[in-house]
Amino acid sequence: MSLSIVIVNWNSKDLLRQCLQSVRNHCADLAPQVVVVDGGSFDGCAEMLAAEFPEVEFIQSPDNVGFGRANNLGFTRVTGDAVLLLNPDAEVRPGSVQKMLAELERRADAGIVGPRLLNTDLTLQTSVQPLPKPVRQALDSEILRRVLWPCGLWAPPTDFVPRETIQVEATSGACMLMWSRIYRQVGGFSPQYFMYAEDVDLCFKVRRLGLNIYHVPDAEIVHHSGASSSSQGSTFSAVMMREALHLYMVMNHGRHYAWLYRLATGGAAVLRLLIMAPGVLIGDSRRRMMRKAALGRWWSVLSWSFGQEKWTKRYA
Repeated sequence: MSLSIVIVNWNSKDLLRQCLQSVRNHCADLAPQVVVVDGGSFDGCAEMLAAEFPEVEFIQSPDNVGFGRANNLGFTRVTGDAVLLLNPDAEVRPGSVQKMLAELERRADAGIVGPRLLNTDLTLQTSVQPLPKPVRQALDSEILRRVLWPCGLWAPPTDFVPRETIQVEATSGACMLMWSRIYRQVGGFSPQYFMYAEDVDLCFKVRRLGLNIYHVPDAEIVHHSGASSSSQGSTFSAVMMREALHLYMVMNHGRHYAWLYRLATGGAAVLRLLIMAPGVLIGDSRRRMMRKAALGRWWSVLSWSFGQEKWTKRYA
């Protein structure tokens, strides 16, 4: 089969260079078509690609249209039978893409396959996701994951390491492989999302076709997680993630389901604030500052649950 790779860049030129070098080093036998979309960052990646990776097809978006819409823009150039959606802060390890392609081709029911993600220091990164539900999104914790995952009621624990390819509810958008015809059939990423939750939404749409999502632990990708969005700030990320999940609930389960999610999130924020508040009065100055910052994030989440974070609407 032929392979296309779509990468969306936003202020990540140096990481993008590493990503493309890893593709060149470890995917040469696949002769992939590579398409890079810059989401309005104008960070010099166009010049870098022209000088160092002339084989890459480049699309310059004049505006930051968000992760999903930028991927859809890149997909308009795709010619391969399969498409790999890859973050610019990811690095391909030897044989990883080939193993994912083999699983996609071997399993007739495979809609999307995803790899095991590793942090920069090669420790395990969360690679598998559950499809969002109100209570388990609002009350997510490692204890609940360990107790309820075996019953199929919660997300898998963060150190989830299966020995062989396994069917899962959803996989991370940092690296997703699927047939191009399936991406086209479901309409790609839903354009309503600006960032966050578009990957689980895509998995949900693929599952509605009767296809399955697979995690391939033998395929490993290093993901320097969040590097391309770290400048936005943690409060921004905390609120935008809840906004995206609320949109997911509205689009896929209805407004009553979304209202329950907002209510559960507000309750969880109140609980966190009550537990964490005394911590700002004890410990050294560094610890107090960190706890104060965490309180600020959860206060913003609580404010969002009451519909007060109006700034999120500009990204709709």
